[in-house]
Amino acid sequence: MKALVAEDDFTSRQLLQKLLSAYGQCDVVVNGQEAIEAHALALETNEPYNLICLDIMMPVVDGMEALKAIRTKEMSYSISLQQEVKIVMTTALDSPRDIIEAHYGGGCTDYLVKPLDTKKLLKLISNYGLITE
Repeated sequence: MKALVAEDDFTSRQLLQKLLSAYGQCDVVVNGQEAIEAHALALETNEPYNLICLDIMMPVVDGMEALKAIRTKEMSYSISLQQEVKIVMTTALDSPRDIIEAHYGGGCTDYLVKPLDTKKLLKLISNYGLITE
């Protein structure tokens, strides 16, 4: 599995990186702009990410804007819904509006509220077929 963690909070970033590194390559960025650039580079080099953990509230470009840019980029590559990267939005906000916007407006795969439950995250990734628990 190849994963990207886009998280501006140091503790959350370290937790996700440590957890996901056990299952494959895990790259880390600290804002939405870097997430967009890392995703684009991965597509251009034909080494796409399987999973992106994307914080909603980040500097430069927030997670919602990054999510939309990533999905737009995938459409430009004619990537099917079945082949698109799995994106788990993470946030400290448990806002129904954000959940609806991320799922239905942005095309995220799932949504987790912080503090992150690592067992729940691993279950999601397993359900996507990216790891075996």
